[in-house]
Parts: sequence; structure tokens; C-alpha cells
Amino acid sequence: MKVTVVENKEQLKDAYSVRTTVFVEEQKVPEEEEIDQFEEDAIHFVVYDDSKPIGAGRLRVVDGYGKVERICILNEYRKKRIGKLLMDKIESVGQSEGLTKFKLNAQIQAEPFYKSLGYETVSGEFLDAGIPHVTMTKAE
Repeated sequence: MKVTVVENKEQLKDAYSVRTTVFVEEQKVPEEEEIDQFEEDAIHFVVYDDSKPIGAGRLRVVDGYGKVERICILNEYRKKRIGKLLMDKIESVGQSEGLTKFKLNAQIQAEPFYKSLGYETVSGEFLDAGIPHVTMTKAE
């Protein structure tokens, strides 16, 4: 497994493909909400199993935080520590850009995963695209 920082249109297409599979097809998020106005402002990441894209995420700088967004792994690859691999890469890239704190909106079922990576829940539950979420932060 290799986590790649997106550098070209083909890699970005791969990241969008995973996001569409997980969020639009599997979780029924409307496509117009999944691909949003912040795509061009973000650093995108894609996880490959050989040449097959299996995971994706993005990072933006928002209010001094590295805002981690759109983290997803294809269903058949979950529970194999690939999410941790992806998060480690995102945080490493963020740190190389001078970021010392990170923030994300986690789906409720993913909250224990992010807690295991050192994130703390800092909000009550709220709906995003009809899915319950909480805001979580981590300071290095």
C-alpha cells in the first residue's frame, strides 16, 4: 500500500473515484455535496494497492488548523490499518507545511478510530449530508 500526494489529473480522478464509491454510492451522499467548492484549495491524497486506488482524503488550512476531510477507504480494504497509513501521511504533509494542529468532522462510527490516533471530540453530534458527525481536534 502506498499513500500518494496527488500531483496530476489522473491521480485526482483516482481520489474522486474512491470518494464517489464510498460516499455517493455506499453512503448515499448527494454527488453535488461530495465534490465541493474547496477541491482546488486542498491537498489531495490517494492510497494505492499496486495501481488500484483504494483510499482517499484531502487536507486544507482553515483557521490555523489542518482540516482533514473526505477520508475514505473502499469497503473491502477497511480494518487493515490503511486509514492510519493515510492519516499519518496527511498529518506528516501538514506538519511539513508548518501545521501543528488538526481538525476533522468524523462520522460517529469513525470516532473511535480517530480517538486511537490522538484526536479528541470537541463538539456535540450534528448532521452533515444526513449523517451524524462530531468535530475532533488534535494538537501535536
